[in-house]
Amino acid sequence: MTADSRRRQSPAGDASAGQPASRKRSPAEPSPAKTASGKAASGKAASGQAASKKPASAKASPAKAASKKPAAKKPEARKAPSRKPSPASSPAEHGSDQDAGRLAVYQRKRDFDQTPEPAGQPPAGGPAPGEAPRFVVQRHRARRLHYDLRFEMDGVLASWAVPKGPTLDPNVRRIAIHVEDHPIEYLNFEGVIPAGKYGGGDVIVWDRGTWAPHDTDDPVAAVADGELHVDVTGDKLRGRLILVRTGPVIKPGSPGQEQWLLLHKHDEDAVPGWDPEDHPESVLSGRTNDEVKARPDRMWRSDLPAAQASVPVDTAAASTRPPAAKAAPARPASAKPAPASPAPAEPIAADRNIDELSRLDTLGPAGSLDVFGRRLRLTNLDKVLFPARPGEEPVTKRELIRYAIQIAPVVLPYLAGRPLNMHRFPGGAGTAGFWQKAVPEHAPDWIGRWDNPDADRGKVHTYLVVDEPAALVWAVNFGALEWHAWTATTADPGRPTYALIDIDPGTSTSWAELLVLARLHRAALDHLGVLGRPKLTGRRGIQIWIPVAPGPGFDDTRAWVEQLSRSIGSVVPELVSWKWDVSERGGRARLDYTQNVSHKTLVAPYSPRAEAGAPISAPLEWDELDDPGLRPDSVTIRTALDRLAHRGDPFRALLAGAQALPPIT
Repeated sequence: MTADSRRRQSPAGDASAGQPASRKRSPAEPSPAKTASGKAASGKAASGQAASKKPASAKASPAKAASKKPAAKKPEARKAPSRKPSPASSPAEHGSDQDAGRLAVYQRKRDFDQTPEPAGQPPAGGPAPGEAPRFVVQRHRARRLHYDLRFEMDGVLASWAVPKGPTLDPNVRRIAIHVEDHPIEYLNFEGVIPAGKYGGGDVIVWDRGTWAPHDTDDPVAAVADGELHVDVTGDKLRGRLILVRTGPVIKPGSPGQEQWLLLHKHDEDAVPGWDPEDHPESVLSGRTNDEVKARPDRMWRSDLPAAQASVPVDTAAASTRPPAAKAAPARPASAKPAPASPAPAEPIAADRNIDELSRLDTLGPAGSLDVFGRRLRLTNLDKVLFPARPGEEPVTKRELIRYAIQIAPVVLPYLAGRPLNMHRFPGGAGTAGFWQKAVPEHAPDWIGRWDNPDADRGKVHTYLVVDEPAALVWAVNFGALEWHAWTATTADPGRPTYALIDIDPGTSTSWAELLVLARLHRAALDHLGVLGRPKLTGRRGIQIWIPVAPGPGFDDTRAWVEQLSRSIGSVVPELVSWKWDVSERGGRARLDYTQNVSHKTLVAPYSPRAEAGAPISAPLEWDELDDPGLRPDSVTIRTALDRLAHRGDPFRALLAGAQALPPIT
């Protein structure tokens, strides 16, 4: 079965609602790879700049509405200048084929069988005529923390390592080391480079956007001459940056290791005292280096074309695993299983995305907000979406948007690469809702989509896929109070990645009885040595999610869960009914194994529920089932972030825990 997952491409330079500051290359475009190496140092130096007339706090965010800032000057379409090759890229060093050698230094330093970094594709020139080139800044914790500043230039990313990071402070001078050119694919690289490999450490996309050269139509030649002035328009960096070569190669024979100076001009975008370390989150995922290190969501597959090289970690791991039949052979009945005991969840900071949240608070009932590198048009922000609980205030759309911004990086691994069914309540939780599976025509072009090749006539063909945090915020603004993702991915929609146990209480089932059923499942999974985690539904029930290695189909997981649940039900028959119709259950609970079916969804971890007070479907550690204060709707969007800061995400263990389901004996 094939599946065509795609993302629509919009014209470059489109600043309409929902468009990022930076241009995305169409998957049809080949990835370029040319060079921007420097020549011998010249005597040029940066001239002094006039003092800024704009006061600003040291903690102030530089972000401004695009409409308030004049559009950056776009470079004219240019042909490759005629220039002498630098020592770093001479034919003598790289052979007679110059094109093949332009990334030779970069490639020679890396083993692409071991690192998730992109290897680089054949050269194909720079941006299309009329399109602004892109830049990226990556916060990279290798042997030492530094920031990698990269400009798209003549087919590659001309790169500088900046130990203390770029700044908006015009009174600060930063050392910058001109390093080897990197491939264009590196623009969106965020993940972990294996320890012991070149540059080993964690990397986030700290900033990205577009840039334009100043006072030159040939920035490659400017780099070669030792002085480059650029106007940048990013999520964090704005205004004029100046790079000046100040010294020779640090290590003779080490191409590209030249000393430069980086500074920000005294202009309207300058912010005295501005420190990059006050803004540590990724503009791509909203996560910090610590969070990416603990669980990288994506990795680069250097064996794939650049357009498909960035893949979810679980998908990448699955593609390199041995077949399921060999992955974990069934234990003999006499063997004593070892209970799964992954490391406890790490706390997750609750004060992320401060800049976005501050701007959200200043908006009126509607307005535009830059979120995770996308500009979204938000509406009806003061509308009540969730009725109040006793002694509490009702929850408005603004508060739900705030929660979505904060939780999106946490929930993304459970949504990415999966069709999402949106349970929409445009009138709020007190009104009738409806399911929306199809992507609406008015959705921004950057929203992820998947065409189901097996959809019957008259059924939904194109589904929403939340592959980035901003897409979830867009869905919430669209009225999606609840988020229900498939248990299979778009890459293999016929095979589930989770087996699901749904403990559905009956009309007479008490909370204490429901906990008994959940604990019995815990004991059974421990006996089998199977990893699973419980989750509150946010209403009355409890679900248990079990990660499954690639191989079994839905019939297999459904049969396995049924056998497990019927074994448990036989222990407490007074608590369980197997009748489908609620009216025939005699008030007893149902252990619903039938949720394991193609296209079926359960509410996603951390999704709100359309109930008073905005409860969420909260993942749990097993020991929390013994907490006398636990209730099925006790965690809400107002308490979830504090809980994450205290306990971490219990479901993180499932992301790396894919397993073969053993025989039940």
